[in-house]
Amino acid sequence: MTSEVEALFARQQAARWRVAATSARQRQAKLRALLEALMTRRAEAQAALAADFRKSPEEVDLTELYPVISEIKEALRHLPRWMKPRRVPTPIGLFGSTGTIRHEPKGLALIISPWNYPIYLTLGPLVSALAAGNCAILKPSEFTPHTNAFLRKLLAGLFPEDEVALVEGEADTAQALLTLPFDHIFFTGSPSVGKAVMRAAAEHLASVTLELGGKSPVLVDADADLRGAARKIAWGKGLNGGQTCVAPDYVLVHARVHDELVTHLKEAFSRFYGADHATRQASPDLARIINDRHFARLQTLLSGSSAQVAFGGETEAVSRYIGPTLLTAVDPASPVMQEEIFGPLLPILKVQDMDEAVAFVNARPKPLALYVFSGSRRTAEGLMARTTAGGGCINDTILHFAHTGLPTGGVNTSGFGKAHGRHGFEAFSNARGILRQRTRFSAIQLMYPPYTGFVRRMVDLTLKYF
Repeated sequence: MTSEVEALFARQQAARWRVAATSARQRQAKLRALLEALMTRRAEAQAALAADFRKSPEEVDLTELYPVISEIKEALRHLPRWMKPRRVPTPIGLFGSTGTIRHEPKGLALIISPWNYPIYLTLGPLVSALAAGNCAILKPSEFTPHTNAFLRKLLAGLFPEDEVALVEGEADTAQALLTLPFDHIFFTGSPSVGKAVMRAAAEHLASVTLELGGKSPVLVDADADLRGAARKIAWGKGLNGGQTCVAPDYVLVHARVHDELVTHLKEAFSRFYGADHATRQASPDLARIINDRHFARLQTLLSGSSAQVAFGGETEAVSRYIGPTLLTAVDPASPVMQEEIFGPLLPILKVQDMDEAVAFVNARPKPLALYVFSGSRRTAEGLMARTTAGGGCINDTILHFAHTGLPTGGVNTSGFGKAHGRHGFEAFSNARGILRQRTRFSAIQLMYPPYTGFVRRMVDLTLKYF
């Protein structure tokens, strides 16, 4: 495999300047072809994800295809403007010159995508890479073989391998790819693997975008619309069986409304997936856990917790079914509160006020997302200002990730670098600043050596006035 990826890398190196020279119109043509292929092969995508996750067609459309299509449409609308050199004001001290910023392709990009949203988190970054004029090698997770087969067939019909190539394999394949001198690496996955990716990138001083995980909290104040909050939290937690990097990981709710929120959450999960165990297990709308290892991990978190199961808690190993589960009376030191859950378990903790909630969040690693529910705009804005996260929502969950105008990504342990829309285009571009001297004489020439008394006076005037 090492020799194969090296040969593929060499072919893309040979093509990178040809691809970099493409116009906005040529790049838009590639994106339109991808858009048309996705729409044409929509049923194939749905079938592939049903085979890997038992995911419903509607959820495939909403969480896998729609975000990619939105990325493509955003780029199609704005790519000529993104690519156009941008004039910046010239300081008086540089009178006579002009300054522009040009976004040039970084060159060769490596996109390593995870298993939980294998279409979106593979093709979303690819849209940005193509818009920016790069060649790209994609390495999807080996845990989604049916979706990988779909992606391989999709991309082979659209792009030559010296422009876009998909490489399949296990961890050793990713390691082989990471030894190569890519110009940019876009990785979505766990913080532990993100550290390994960053170490590998450092060998070649490649730039990186890391979208990692973390325990994304939900803060619910006493004056929140509890019924609405419960529906939005339950929806965000239920997507993909809880296997979403920005899923609500735990809830900090004002003690005064704790019981009422739990009641509304039970109602919401019952309405979405069924009021009893048998109905929920038979629901076509609840995705399954990706594999036996992750199922066992979640089952251990559930069985090893001293928390009370207020709702759900049922599991079935053969089909890797875990029902939506509400945990109350949770010990903050328990394992379920120490690692990202990445499943349909939702711990709910009481706090006496939002000051306690803020202290709780800030005492832990910075999350990928943070959600606030409050009836007061001032309170909600204050909670956002007193915490930090990669992104988040006020009075909703997840939806910031679908907004192509918003930057998405983490902060510190939950990752860094931003994606989506223009932010994704810029991640795969080098912002190159260029000064053009438009006159034969420039003010700086008055301060060339030798440093006479006159030059010193000019320097003093420059420091004081310019």
